[in-house]
Amino acid sequence: MRIGELARQTGVSVRAIRYYEEQGLLTSDRTPGGQREYSADTVERVLFFQQMYSAGLNSRRIADLLPCMGTGTTNEEQRQMLAEDRERLEARISELSRAKSHLDSIIATANQRAGNTA
Repeated sequence: MRIGELARQTGVSVRAIRYYEEQGLLTSDRTPGGQREYSADTVERVLFFQQMYSAGLNSRRIADLLPCMGTGTTNEEQRQMLAEDRERLEARISELSRAKSHLDSIIATANQRAGNTA
């Protein structure tokens, strides 16, 4: 598929896909006319990148993860890196969960008050 189609299927910009290539996260074949072409499995890879960016990882860290994904094997340093990233993500999830509970409480109070005044 061409870069525009990949962008459409993943919801990311063409510019972001080019950035992923510049960072060594993606590779593409080139048509005789020089246009990028990607395999169908690139969609899942780009969606993974988006998840990892959303979780707070940068492109360097994502690049460090790619060999682990491709082979299913890791060395001690990679396992430590993965454990640290998971721990950091767990802490963020806890923070977000507390924020959600706080919002739930505000919403419940607001709904009660709205119900009492109606």
